[in-house]
Amino acid sequence: MTMTAAGHAISAGPNNALTDVEGILVGHADNAAARTGTSVILFEEPATASVSVMGGAPGTRETDLLRPDNTVERIDALVLSGGSAFGLAAADAVMRALAEGGRGFAIGPHKVPIVPSAILFDLMNGGEKTGHEALYGPLGLAALNAASASEQRCGSIGAGRGALTARIKGGVGTASEILGQTRIAALVAVNALGSPLIGQTRHFHAAAFEIGDEFGGLGFPAPLPADAAETRLKGTVSGSGPTATTIGLVATDARLTKAQCRRLAVAGQDGLARALFPAHTVLDGDTVFAAATGRGPAPADPHALMHLEAAAARVMARAIARAVFHAEPEEGDRVPAWKNL
Repeated sequence: MTMTAAGHAISAGPNNALTDVEGILVGHADNAAARTGTSVILFEEPATASVSVMGGAPGTRETDLLRPDNTVERIDALVLSGGSAFGLAAADAVMRALAEGGRGFAIGPHKVPIVPSAILFDLMNGGEKTGHEALYGPLGLAALNAASASEQRCGSIGAGRGALTARIKGGVGTASEILGQTRIAALVAVNALGSPLIGQTRHFHAAAFEIGDEFGGLGFPAPLPADAAETRLKGTVSGSGPTATTIGLVATDARLTKAQCRRLAVAGQDGLARALFPAHTVLDGDTVFAAATGRGPAPADPHALMHLEAAAARVMARAIARAVFHAEPEEGDRVPAWKNL
């Protein structure tokens, strides 16, 4: 537990995971040899959703549909994947499987599952990429079949299986928060061009938001090192080339409109920028979705909505740090894992 400046307690959910939001299932699948993978977020009932795209090199599907002024409000599932544009095939497989199960937006006699997706670029991470183009459909289906309400892992799994940052390995991270009668959580795949760490230290940019010692409990370095504001980019540090992108979801059980979900997604981007520096660069495709299951109460007023937005930024920042903190080292890594610094 931590405290806000106003003295309010901030607590993580029981599993500190996206699945703390009732009605959400999460599944991961990956390929160790190729160092790539896919993560699927499945909603037990269609969820109101929107998105914010702030990176200069996004790879996405169905994001225009999620603009507040466009027709469809609810989504059935969300797919995050490695593989650059090849990874979008994972969403095709998920969509087909959901259609076979009778899920989807009804149009006359037809049902069309709404499955937005975003991808990250992990093609130059050292994995065996021969024939990788055919991996993502099966990975998407495997992740969907693995979807569970108990999934809470972080680290080198799913869409973050081969993720890297400027100094260290990335991965998949998740975090949650209880805000009164509302739960809010994030899941993110961290493959940033920038760094999650302050200068050459082991300290996280996201330290201000840490609950307990969920990513090491180091706090901020004191004093701040002289290189704290220095720009570190993946292409010059890891040798893997300037290939990046951080993609994720902020979700809540609050009852929100599509426009309010859009504001939640923007707030999630704020958390991304607090945890990674630099963020939203011309070679990142930073994309944050937001979804509301509506199983809880609506925000009572704009003040309550602002507190929810602040929580969205916190859980995203924490999820990013937890992704890096839990990444596992393995032979052939281009950069070290955090635990080996």
